[in-house]
Amino acid sequence: MDDDTVAAGHLVLREQRQVLYYLRLIEHEMPKLVAYRKPFVLDPASPLVVRSIDYGGEEHPATSKRVIVVAVDSLPLKDKDAIHRIKVLAGPRWTPHPPTDSGIGGLEEWKNGYIKISCEDFPQPAMNLKWASDTMDRLLAHANNPKHDLKDVPVDMRHVYAKARKAKKGEHTRSRVFARPSILDFPLEWIPERRRKYLT
Repeated sequence: MDDDTVAAGHLVLREQRQVLYYLRLIEHEMPKLVAYRKPFVLDPASPLVVRSIDYGGEEHPATSKRVIVVAVDSLPLKDKDAIHRIKVLAGPRWTPHPPTDSGIGGLEEWKNGYIKISCEDFPQPAMNLKWASDTMDRLLAHANNPKHDLKDVPVDMRHVYAKARKAKKGEHTRSRVFARPSILDFPLEWIPERRRKYLT
């Protein structure tokens, strides 16, 4: 009868109906969710930072990967020997500074460094997170066990120096991984007067 729109017109109308459906949900149903709102309280007993990757709903092999980062100082370690043991046992998973992709700011105090454990071997994200968490628990148990005497074993720093050499940002020269010079190391008389007020 030629009184109907074309197929593309029906697709446009269907999209408009979907938008109106969700707008009605937002207007009428979303205010009811306020009754279930709870304030976020950070658990001080959980020092772990868990990181995940999401591609906006797209299928990708990396979406199941989970990464755990934790500061050694926030772990329940018994003494200095346990701190040394966990550094030795963690191997290249331990770094003196926080990993760049860990979500930990650069203003945090580094002290005894950070441990990063990641897993992407299992198909489900929860399984990867469970494996990383169990590995951290086993690492803690071995570090707190005084039977494992690792006082004579030095902490392996080869991975830290290799990364600094590859980055070539000043830490690779003369082993400045722990003591990279900053503007505060210069004598004040070398710094222009207009900038001295920011340093004192």
